Amino acid sequence: MTATPTRLELRAISKRFPGVLANDSVDLNVAAGEIHALLGENGAGKSTLVKIIYGVLHADEGEMLWEGETVKVADPHAARNLGIGMVFQHFSLFEAMTVLENIALGIENPGDMNALAERVIEVSHAYGLPLDPGREVHTLSVGERQRIEIVRCLLQNPRLLIMDEPTSVLTPQEVERLFETLRQLSTEGVSILYISHKLDEIKQLCDRATILRGGKVVDSCDPKQETAKSMAAMMIGTEVRPLSQREGSSSEKIRLEVQGLNLDSDHAFGVTLRDVTFSVREGEIFGIAGVAGNGQNELFQALTGERPVHIAQEILIDGMAAGRMGAAARRRMGMCSVPEERNGHAAVPEMSLTENFILSGYGRMGLLSSGFIRNDAAEELSRRVVKDFNVKTAGVGASAGSLSGGNLQKFIVGREILQNPGVLVISQPTWGVDAGAAAAIHEALFALAEKGSAIIVISQDLDELMALSDHLAVINMGSLSKSMVTAKASIDEIGLLMGGLHGMTEHQPGPNGGNANVV
Repeated sequence: MTATPTRLELRAISKRFPGVLANDSVDLNVAAGEIHALLGENGAGKSTLVKIIYGVLHADEGEMLWEGETVKVADPHAARNLGIGMVFQHFSLFEAMTVLENIALGIENPGDMNALAERVIEVSHAYGLPLDPGREVHTLSVGERQRIEIVRCLLQNPRLLIMDEPTSVLTPQEVERLFETLRQLSTEGVSILYISHKLDEIKQLCDRATILRGGKVVDSCDPKQETAKSMAAMMIGTEVRPLSQREGSSSEKIRLEVQGLNLDSDHAFGVTLRDVTFSVREGEIFGIAGVAGNGQNELFQALTGERPVHIAQEILIDGMAAGRMGAAARRRMGMCSVPEERNGHAAVPEMSLTENFILSGYGRMGLLSSGFIRNDAAEELSRRVVKDFNVKTAGVGASAGSLSGGNLQKFIVGREILQNPGVLVISQPTWGVDAGAAAAIHEALFALAEKGSAIIVISQDLDELMALSDHLAVINMGSLSKSMVTAKASIDEIGLLMGGLHGMTEHQPGPNGGNANVV
C-alpha cells in the first residue's frame, strides 16, 4: 500500500515574543487529503503556528517544507500562491465595503466583478453559507462575516485549508453540511488543518490531532479513538471538572421583563424586532438560540440600551420602565453586558486591561472621585479579574489586543461579573474559548445566578444553551418563539426552529438588483 504523501511539514518551529515563547520547537506534518486537528488551550500557541504557515508571522527558528521542498513563506500572498488558504477566527474585513468588494480584495485576479458575484452566490449556496454580495459588511452579524472568510477561501481552490473555529456560529444542520463539504474536499486531496474547541466536532471530523500546551507539542492522537474528556485532559494537563448541577430558580421575582418589544432596523439589511416578549426571574438563566443574522444584535442593543426603544414600558428592569434609557442609565440600574464582538465592541484593543475595566466599570465600581480616575483601584480590580479568571497576560498594563481571543473573553466576562449585576446580558459567552476556559465561564455564570442575578445568554452554541439555561426561546427573523423548559427540549427541535439556513431571503435583492438565490 502506497503511503499518503506529506503536504506540509514543520520542523522545530520556534517563535518568541517579548517575555513569551509562543512556539517551542514544534514539529507537525499534514498529509495530502488529511483532516488534521490542532488542539490546545487559549494561549497554547495554535494561532501563532498557523500564522507562520500562512506567512503572517515568520519563525525565529525551524524549517517549513511544502510537498517535500523547503519553502520560505514571506507573506499571505506567497502562501496563497503555494495553495494555502486560511479562515481566521478574527476577521480581516473592511466594514465600509460590500461582501463582494471584500472578497475581491482577498483573492488573486478577481476578474470581472459581475462574474465574481455569480461565483460567490454559487459557491456560498453550494456550501450552505449563503451570502448577498451586495451587502455592506458593517450590516452583517459575526456569523455572517465568518461566512465571507470561508467562501473567500474556498473560491481560491486551496490545497491546504486552515480553519480556525469555523463552526462557532452555525446550527447543527449547517455544521453537518459544512462537514460534508470538508470531507468532499478531503477526498479530492485537499488537506485541512482544523482548529476548534468543540472536541465532539474533532472526534466526528478529524483523522489525526496534534496537541499543543505552553507552545510545545505534548501529544498526538486519533480523535475517533478518544473521548472529548480525554482530549480536553491532554490539552490542559488535567481532567476538566464537569459543570456543577444546579436547581432552577424557585423565585417568583422578575428582574427583567420584555413586553411586546418592537424596534425597526436602523439600516437596510438589518432585522426588525417584532413583538418580542419574555421575562427572566431572579436566579434564572434564560437562553436565546438563533441562527446568526436573525435579530440577535438588534435584541442585544435594545436590551442593553445601545438602541433605546420608543416605549419605556417595553423593557422593565426590576419593575422600572427602562426602554427609553441609554446604556449608562441601565448600568446604574444594575444591568451589565458582554457583546459578541470582543475587539472593538467589548474592549478597545489599543487600550490596557485596566483602561478597559474603567470603560464599563467606572460607575458601578466607584472609579471616579471628584472628576478624577482612581487608577490604583482600577488596577486592583483588573488584577482581581486576571487572577479569578486565570487570564494569561503580561499584566494589567498590557493592551487588550495583545491577549489571545479566549483570554480576552475571560477578562471581559470577569469584568462584568465582578460588577455584581442584577441583570447580565451576554452574547456568545464562550465563542473561540477552550474547554477549560469555557467551563470556568459557565461556573461563573452559575455562581452569579445563585446570587440572584437574572442572566440572558444569546448563543448559537446549542450545547452551551442546553447546559446553561433553565428556559430558552428561539429568535427567527426578529420574532421570538415561546419560552420552553430547556430540560424538556431537544437540540434537533431547537435547530429546526432556528430555520436551518440563514442569510438572504427571497425579498432581499441580489448583487445586480434581482432576487437573491434561495436555499
